[in-house]
Amino acid sequence: MTDRKVPDAAATLSHSGSRPDAAPAGRRALNPSAPTDGSITPGAGATSDRSATRDRSATSDSGPTSDSSATPDSGPRSVSSGVPIPAWPGELVQLPSGDVFVRAAPARHDAEPALFVHGLGGSAANWTDLMDLLRQPDALGPGTAGMAGEAIDLPGFGFSPPPPDGDYSLAARAESVIELIERRGNWPVHVIGNSMGGAILTRIAARRPELVRTLTLVSPALPDLRPRLLPARLALVSTPVIGRLVMDHMRQLPPERRTEMSVRDLYADPSRMQPERRAEAIAEVIRRDDLGYATDVLLASGRALVAEYLRRGPGSLWRDAARVTAPTLVIHGSHDRLVNPSTAGRAARTFRCGRVVVLPGVGHVAMMERPDVVAAEMRGFLVTAEITAPPSRARAAQAGS
Repeated sequence: MTDRKVPDAAATLSHSGSRPDAAPAGRRALNPSAPTDGSITPGAGATSDRSATRDRSATSDSGPTSDSSATPDSGPRSVSSGVPIPAWPGELVQLPSGDVFVRAAPARHDAEPALFVHGLGGSAANWTDLMDLLRQPDALGPGTAGMAGEAIDLPGFGFSPPPPDGDYSLAARAESVIELIERRGNWPVHVIGNSMGGAILTRIAARRPELVRTLTLVSPALPDLRPRLLPARLALVSTPVIGRLVMDHMRQLPPERRTEMSVRDLYADPSRMQPERRAEAIAEVIRRDDLGYATDVLLASGRALVAEYLRRGPGSLWRDAARVTAPTLVIHGSHDRLVNPSTAGRAARTFRCGRVVVLPGVGHVAMMERPDVVAAEMRGFLVTAEITAPPSRARAAQAGS
């Protein structure tokens, strides 16, 4: 992959000072070949809000540099040392539906391919720390090579230009991700998504199962019409006239103020965001203010997500979830203000083979707020599911050609 280094950025999402709705913490663990019974045991093995990285997580005293040619054990580590690393370098990738910017974390040559998909208003940089942890040897279990992770900026977000056809529907987003997987030719891949990205990957796993090895969803934006203040505000802001007025008003606030509001919405404990990450988020707000399309992209994407929430019948996201056959890990935060953590129960009843976890004291972006805990949960899930590393179908076909 060509290294086109860009300014580091951690994107922001929403703006509200609402209080969190807490949910009981717990875990539902099961054999991937067995159906779920819909239960979540409160407090059963839940990760402590103050816990250190578990022994099953991938940690070391060394880590990456910002150069994609670095080896997996080079440079300072972010999670263990407390010093944040830069966002991974990336490149523009040409796809049939339009160009997308893709970041990649260096890993061993035999590491398992993985693709990370951000949520509404986010970017590939949201996955920086989790990608660092998962690329380490043994990250997927003892004796494994870790993950060779890529993270996509969905069209119009991050450093990806808007789609040429102006289509921001979930179907169009899913098509961009599918095209990237097919272009890489290394499927099936581990796919990991947050919020809207989780909804996109749920649809792909249901309708293109051959592309997906495992599915990990962090606070997936699956439909839930129970009234909550912040999602209701998001739906209101997504309307054409009101949304434009609200966004114009928000742009009058200083970038630092907007960033702080977003952090309060996304994190259960804003103090967990390192000062360097906060500075990156402010810089990203300033950068996107200068883009002529940023507001249109956010509003159109919000409307598309609301449309999916209202969809009924066989094309709905929950119907898609019921069709997923890949081993699935669903992670919710007990203090998520955007996605109701009580939907964990429905997820446990719906996904055929997987594990559902509610992390106590965590918000909407667990992979940013507690990347160590998310990495530990992923490792435990993959070990429990006995996911080993046979050659992917695409790579096996290439080897035999």
